[in-house]
This record gives sequence, structure tokens and C-alpha cells, in this order.
Amino acid sequence: MTTSSLRQRNNGNKQKVDQNVSPTTNGGTTNLQSKLANISAELQHATQASTHRLWTRAVIATSVMIVVYFYSQQHNSNETKFALIKEKLPLRIQKFECSKSYKAEIRRYPNCVPKKCGRFVSDQLVEEDEVDKLLNLARTILSMAGSSGGASILNLHTGALSYKEQFVNAYRVPKVVAELKEHHLTIYNTVKNKIKKAIAEQFEIPAESLYLTDPTFFSRLTNATARTMNDEYWHEHIDKDTYESFHYTSLLYLNTYQKDYKGGRFIFIDGSNGNLTKSAIEPKKARVSAFTSGAENLHHVEQVTEGERYAITISFTCDPDRAISDLHIKTPNL
Repeated sequence: MTTSSLRQRNNGNKQKVDQNVSPTTNGGTTNLQSKLANISAELQHATQASTHRLWTRAVIATSVMIVVYFYSQQHNSNETKFALIKEKLPLRIQKFECSKSYKAEIRRYPNCVPKKCGRFVSDQLVEEDEVDKLLNLARTILSMAGSSGGASILNLHTGALSYKEQFVNAYRVPKVVAELKEHHLTIYNTVKNKIKKAIAEQFEIPAESLYLTDPTFFSRLTNATARTMNDEYWHEHIDKDTYESFHYTSLLYLNTYQKDYKGGRFIFIDGSNGNLTKSAIEPKKARVSAFTSGAENLHHVEQVTEGERYAITISFTCDPDRAISDLHIKTPNL
């Protein structure tokens, strides 16, 4: 029953009451009381029915909205899990065609062209004790400096070290240099060579055709508010567009998602024209991921919401002119 029909019925009932009111007799009063009681009961019943219908409609509408929301969340994300922290992966690899731009550029280095582009993850390339030493080194040095925002880097090849909203030369800071021991650099170079060999094997190219390139660096990501563009690490990007020298990118994770921090997953974005699929890597201590650096591997890192995420980006080029040397101990340049 609508509000309008209730109003009409109420008005009609009021007219009937007016016509039957007779205050001069007890019988009239009794009849009036009886009619008023009937009218009140009818109105109460009508109101309850209307309220019940409105409540039912609200519950149904809310339920539909909830179902639609969760359905859209599930189906719009189209996310697959490429590597979970609960898995111990000797190797997981995915191959696909290279992007046109990557093919066109890498043809200049015939010995370095992969049979197919792709990505892989392995949890058995690097030892955990190697990672422990590298993590301790990164934590110690970045605790002496570090960005004011959410992304801090330490590049041992160039000396670039985040400090507040700029970079300083780590090799001009004696207390930083004092932390660098020969065994750190030995482990660093050993890990680099293991990853280089794995990339060569999985993409079927000679290891001699790969050269370490810049930037190769430690990173620490947190939930601190970004202060500069360098702090906005979560944007989608293609490594080859960001760093021209890159042909193969690798990451060594130094600590573990959900245990040491929240957020910070590595997400590949595949497909186009509204048919996108996300492929997620959950970082894990000693886990290595590597991929061709072209448009076939568009990606981003989710924002860290709690804790500190540590990793090393180790990048390789096919261009010998863009190669950088292995690490060696440097003395402070004061």
C-alpha cells in the first residue's frame, strides 16, 4: 500500500468518523470508540505491512550490492599467483613472444637474443646465509642514511645512497665504507654470477654475452609518504623504457612478504584492451625472479603498508659499452 492510498483512506475514514459522532448519547460514544479502534488497527496493520515491504526491499538491494561488489572484485582483478611464499620452487618459468620493440632493439646483439622472452622464479639459486649477510649490510648502511620517503637505495657500484630527499656518495662517508668488508663483496659478486648463469641457461644465450649494468642496487621500501618522484615506486613501468641499458632484469629478495612486511608484492600485468591479467610474485627470503626487460613484462610493486621490504635489483645488458665492473673495496674519497 502506498503513502498516497494510506492518506486517502485515512481522509475517508476521518469523514466517516465526523458523520457518526454523537456526543449526546452513550451509545454514540461507544460506537465512536469502536470505530476509532477499528481505524487505528487498520492503520497500524497497513503501516506495518508497508514498513515490512520497505525493509525487505532494502535487505534485497543491499545483498545484491554485496554480491556484485565481491563478484566484480574477483573477476576484474583476474589475478594468478606466479609464486607464493608457501612454495619452495626449484624453478617456475613462463615463456612467451617478445614485444616488437624489444625484438627490434636486441637484434643488434645476435648472441644475446632469447629464443623466447619470459620470466622465471627460483628459490634454490642463492643460499640463505648469503642473503643474511647482504641483508645485514643493507640494513646497517641504510640506517645511517635513508630517504625521507618510502624508497631508499644503496648502489655500491656508483656510491649512490639515499639521504633524506637527495642522494649522497656513500664512498665519501667513512663510517659507511667501514661497514664494507671484503667478504660482503665476495658474496655480492658470487650471487650476481649465479643469477647471470641462470638467466643465460633459461633464456638459452651464452653467459659471456651478458654484462652487469647500471643501476644495480639494494632497495628498502616502506609505507612512508613519498617526498620525491623516486619514492613513488608503485607505478606501472617497463624496465627498458626506464633504463635504456637493461635487457634482462633480476631481483633477489632479502626478506619475506607477510613475515617482515605487508604489501610489496611484485605484479606483472599481461594482456591489453580491457583483457588484463595480473601475475603476482610474493617476495621471499633468497627468492630470485628474473625476466626480459621489454614491454612484454610490464610490472609494478604494490605499496608496502607495514614493515620494511629489502631486495637487490641486479640488471644485465647485452651491450658491452654499457657494462659495469664487479665490486671491489673503495677507500673513502674525502
